[in-house]
Amino acid sequence: MTHVSDSRPSPTAARLALIAAAAAAAGLLLFPLATLGRGFAADAALLHLTGSVTNLTANPDAPLPAIGTTLTLGWLTLALLVATIVGAARRERWFWLTGLLSFLSALAAVLLLGGALGSEMARVAADTALRPGAKRQLRNFYDGGGMNLGLLLPMLGGLVAAGAGLSARPRVWDRLNRLRGLLVPAVAIALAVVVGAVVVLIVQPAVTQTGQPLSLWQGWLAKSDLVYFVYSSLFAPVTSLNPLLDSLKLATPLIFTGLSVAFAFRTGLFNIGAPGQLTVGALAAMFVGVYGPPSLGWALLPLSVLAAGAGGALWGAIPGILKARFGSSEVINTIMLNYIASAIFIFLIGTERFPFLGRVYDLPFKAEGFEARSEELQQTAHLPTLINLLNVGQGGTVALSIGLLVALVAFYVARRVVRGPSRSLIALAVAVVAGALTWRVGVPVEVAGSQLNASFLIALACVALFGTLMWRTATGYALRAVGHSPKAAEYGGISVARGTILAMTLAGMFAGLAGTHYVNGGALDEYRLKGNMPATVGFDGIAVALMGQSTPGGVVAASLLFGTIDTGGVDVDQKLDKVNKDIVTVLKALIVLFIAAGGFLSRRVTDPPPPQLTAVGQDSGKLESTSLPNITQATTQISNMEARDATPAQKDSQP
Repeated sequence: MTHVSDSRPSPTAARLALIAAAAAAAGLLLFPLATLGRGFAADAALLHLTGSVTNLTANPDAPLPAIGTTLTLGWLTLALLVATIVGAARRERWFWLTGLLSFLSALAAVLLLGGALGSEMARVAADTALRPGAKRQLRNFYDGGGMNLGLLLPMLGGLVAAGAGLSARPRVWDRLNRLRGLLVPAVAIALAVVVGAVVVLIVQPAVTQTGQPLSLWQGWLAKSDLVYFVYSSLFAPVTSLNPLLDSLKLATPLIFTGLSVAFAFRTGLFNIGAPGQLTVGALAAMFVGVYGPPSLGWALLPLSVLAAGAGGALWGAIPGILKARFGSSEVINTIMLNYIASAIFIFLIGTERFPFLGRVYDLPFKAEGFEARSEELQQTAHLPTLINLLNVGQGGTVALSIGLLVALVAFYVARRVVRGPSRSLIALAVAVVAGALTWRVGVPVEVAGSQLNASFLIALACVALFGTLMWRTATGYALRAVGHSPKAAEYGGISVARGTILAMTLAGMFAGLAGTHYVNGGALDEYRLKGNMPATVGFDGIAVALMGQSTPGGVVAASLLFGTIDTGGVDVDQKLDKVNKDIVTVLKALIVLFIAAGGFLSRRVTDPPPPQLTAVGQDSGKLESTSLPNITQATTQISNMEARDATPAQKDSQP
């Protein structure tokens, strides 16, 4: 929708706020307000807005936390949502305030509930009459409590209503309009979550440990609680350090392959060869890391990383050359090259000898044993874990340096403050100095052990390279021009063939560097190339690129999302019978499906006409007559420019 010059929110914004507030109010009445405790099998003690408690756990006698204030804030939230519904229905200017207050009220209820659960955990810890096993069970019981759908939906609905109401203000509208590119992935994720919730409701029966039959209302509360449990478990890794590190480990190869596919998308190409490029990159990293001269010392690691990038680049350049020279489809070529790379991979490390023309030849690449794996890389070719790299603690304690974080913040602030053509270089210098000064300052943490390695930092460097090359250089401009319109680019003097080869080569390089995560980083528990390397992560890069809208930041965000739900899916698999980690695959597939459908959003919403060409009336949505002279004048100017720039032959051919 385009911005209107009315001081009131637009009809579309009011309608959006009305739907969000109504859904939030319905959630307060139909779903559990909070979970007062949860057992190991996902059984829970559920609190409803009416004050009733449905205890389905094996701990019916466990004391429940005080809930009086939480209930009071719940009713206050409901009243504020009703006021928001009325204000949105009448397009009042103030309904953004009631929406914001409903969010704050629900948030306060969540915080007070967390404090009450914390008090119960402290009481259990201080109770000397309880046995250690009982203490552990009760502590886990209260630790599993917290908000439920009845408080989550008002928080989301209040924020949406507040944003919709504030959109009538030009400054807020301009800021929201810059985020229009997030509409499709956000709506796609929301639709996938809704469909996934329906799947959970159908597949998973209600969980109860009481042994008593449930009434219809109790069964509905138990089933709806399962939906919240599944999604809260999927996204739980972001709330704890160790699961977060596991999520980042799974997200690292996705960043590489997502960048590979996204880079090709930006240049008008479809790279399905990321699995093969990753495989060849891993092979190249292994060759250098295992058989490189030991005399190279510390230089063996960067050479192995460069070899991985070069191997992937070579495998990506082949379909680029074939397309540029013969016009063959890069889709078919990259698919076929995936099979070739897989065959080479199995041939090299899958067997120790092979027969050929009546003779048997020995292969030196497979390590001894039945498992398909290479020899271990030399010690100097190992990538350090991120924990060891950032650890500045003393005496055996682990303290993570804040230097990198400070450097990133300093770079962003300096680049916003400094003006001039050299502001990026100045900001980079400021970031280096700030990071060096604060490197020895660390935050103590408790880490049980993590395989997240420095390839994550290589992935972030590739993100910076992608953004700089594509939007800050003439080469990137030429590549994007080829992607938008090859004929127009060629007419402008840009070599389409050279751009195609370069684009596929760089895309292959990004995918090849993902091999360092598995080979040099030891992500598969060993610093060697192994037959169980998940090369299919290259296909996941397609979903990551689509969800990230082929932007570097979007690729990182999508990779982190996929890594998070992959990690959380393990917990769901352990605690539920009918719902397992395959729900993650379902969600990924649904997200890609809905993104391909554009989130079922109108083009007028995702890509509205420029305000210079249309002037939308207050309520009519029709073109104002004052815009017609401007359109006519613009059309005349374009025609004159075309006639002026036309060649003599083109002028002669014009009627």
